[in-house]
Amino acid sequence: MLTSVDADLIRVLADPLRLRIVTLLAKETLCTTHLVEETGAKQTNLSNHLKVLREAGVVDTEPCGRYTYYKLRPDVLARLADRFAELAGSARNAADTKRACP
Repeated sequence: MLTSVDADLIRVLADPLRLRIVTLLAKETLCTTHLVEETGAKQTNLSNHLKVLREAGVVDTEPCGRYTYYKLRPDVLARLADRFAELAGSARNAADTKRACP
């Protein structure tokens, strides 16, 4: 069953730029400069979105000199995917179950 925590995470990932960031970080760890280049977003806008992703526990940061690298936390996405897989399984099992109307 999906929880309010899952719903919050879904809202975080529903934003197109944040989803793009997550997709990029699924391939490699990137610094803010790389993410600006890849997304075309302004630095301040990107930083705001990265903060949301950090606070939601989707990404971790790694300081490297004057740069900050961002790394995706696949366990967070895997837990959400597992919840959806459970829902899909329930839906398959209930496909022929219909509640009678009064």
